[in-house]
Amino acid sequence: MNDENTQDRNEQADDWAAALAGEDDSGGASAQPSFDSPGNMSAADTTAAIFPQLSGGKTIQASNEIDMILDIPVQLTVELGRTRIPIKHILQLAQGSVIELEAMAGEPMDVLVNGCLIAQGEVVVVNDRFGIRLTDIVTPSERLRRMNRN
Repeated sequence: MNDENTQDRNEQADDWAAALAGEDDSGGASAQPSFDSPGNMSAADTTAAIFPQLSGGKTIQASNEIDMILDIPVQLTVELGRTRIPIKHILQLAQGSVIELEAMAGEPMDVLVNGCLIAQGEVVVVNDRFGIRLTDIVTPSERLRRMNRN
């Protein structure tokens, strides 16, 4: 029984990998941020800025320190749209009711981590499962600007 579950998970992972590989082959935009583009700090400069030198002449190893937080779970949300409706309309909702959202059909969906917008993307379906293909990554400077506005 466990072998069947493992095989099913491996097949699903292969299907998702094939779908993602198809995006890369078709010339789609890469979802990886570029640290070496002009005007941006390199990864080494960023590490030095985040982890200053400690007394005693030792420097914190970024790769060792970041490993400590890689397993921390965060809430990932994909938002289709929003709307504001009065409570009286909420109380009238029944099976089959339709709620109109502010977002237009075909608009990119927002991807939020712990309520903070990090990317936008489009819906994809692979083997009857929904996913999201990231089309735009929000830069760290843009995230800061958005947080300061709120």
